[in-house]
Amino acid sequence: MKAFKLYSRARVSLVGLAVLFSVWIGAVVWAQGPTSAAGGSAAGQRRPRTVPAPAASAAPAQVEAGRARFVAQCGFCHGRDAGGGETGPDLTRSAIVSADVRGSTIGPVVRSGRPEKGMPPFALPDADLAAIVAFLHDAGAKATSLNGGRRTVLVDDLRTGNAEAGARYFSGPGGCVSCHQVSGTFATVGSRYQGLPLLQRMLYPGSNRNAGPAPALPLVTVTTASGQTVSGRLASRDEFTIALTDADGWNRSWPADQVKVSVQDPLQAHVDQLAKYTDDDMHNVLAYLQTLRGDPAR
Repeated sequence: MKAFKLYSRARVSLVGLAVLFSVWIGAVVWAQGPTSAAGGSAAGQRRPRTVPAPAASAAPAQVEAGRARFVAQCGFCHGRDAGGGETGPDLTRSAIVSADVRGSTIGPVVRSGRPEKGMPPFALPDADLAAIVAFLHDAGAKATSLNGGRRTVLVDDLRTGNAEAGARYFSGPGGCVSCHQVSGTFATVGSRYQGLPLLQRMLYPGSNRNAGPAPALPLVTVTTASGQTVSGRLASRDEFTIALTDADGWNRSWPADQVKVSVQDPLQAHVDQLAKYTDDDMHNVLAYLQTLRGDPAR
């Protein structure tokens, strides 16, 4: 009987210890927070967002407007679908486009250009720039579903224009003859450049190795409010700032709305022409240039 009492007391003590241990474990778990199925606390498994939530898709009309503007202004380097060409990179997989939020990274590049790479600045209205941004994001989204990369542009791919119509535009509405006489070296341009390099040289000459030597940066003269004038090579320009590199190699800049600016760029006529060309004009002039091969009969 005495042994039974001792056994009962020991059993009660063990049960009490088990209860206390369970309470202690529960308190520790509660303090750490709920655990996931994979183990560890939920708080310890949280990670900051590294990819922003995608913005709502742009309206189809805005994307189409951006496509048309892109083809006219940028397609000669980057391809009509922004997939890249022999003279410009594929923008559908560009880090700049991927990082862009409503023009945050694309806008500065478009408006300031990249003179060292042969890309001119484009002073586009906000609506046009927004449309191009929408098109590039749409093109990038479509490219993610495709396999492989863009092939090179063949000469035959660009033989779609009418040479006679191109000749009329060249000597008429285009005003090309004011700078280019169809004689001498220019009369052989069609034999010296073929396909995309010829189109590149026509639209923005000297922008890469396939379109002649890199052009000299435009000369710019800045006149301050006090009447001081400073001249040099254009470094960058946008709606806020004008910057140049002077003869001593110093980089100088001013607020654009506080100075007068004069730019001398012999290639500006080619840039201005980009806003005038229709798609047909562009290919017609290219077809005409392809006939200028130094043929004595011409």
